[in-house]
Amino acid sequence: MKRMTQLLNEIKVLAGILLFYWIVGKIFHIGCPILWMTGISCAGCGMTRAWISLCRLDFVMAFYYHPLFWLPPVLGIGYLIQEKLPKRLSKVLGAIVIVLFLMVYILRLLNANDTIVIFQPEDGFIGKLILNVIKNRLQMR
Repeated sequence: MKRMTQLLNEIKVLAGILLFYWIVGKIFHIGCPILWMTGISCAGCGMTRAWISLCRLDFVMAFYYHPLFWLPPVLGIGYLIQEKLPKRLSKVLGAIVIVLFLMVYILRLLNANDTIVIFQPEDGFIGKLILNVIKNRLQMR
């Protein structure tokens, strides 16, 4: 019972964080906070679009948007049963998930034809801020 209460509290916190990001995103017209800040897509980029495609039963587009779209439910189940799994197995599975995401991410970054993953640091908030500071410093000289 204590585990269930803890799980419900974690779900409430996660829902609150997601709601906060969604509200801030709507107000400031920010789709992805990581892409907005850095100008670089994260390893999960395309996952939302993949799930929207999946809801439309368009498996080809779901795979196109993110080939690991099937992994979040598996991770959710893994989280729920993690206490029943040996710690070593849990760590190995976690490492496999990380390696899979990194492999997909790197391959997509290196693929010039990929339109999902973006690498444009100069377009992110931080990049614009840095470029603005450099520009102002150069003008002061």
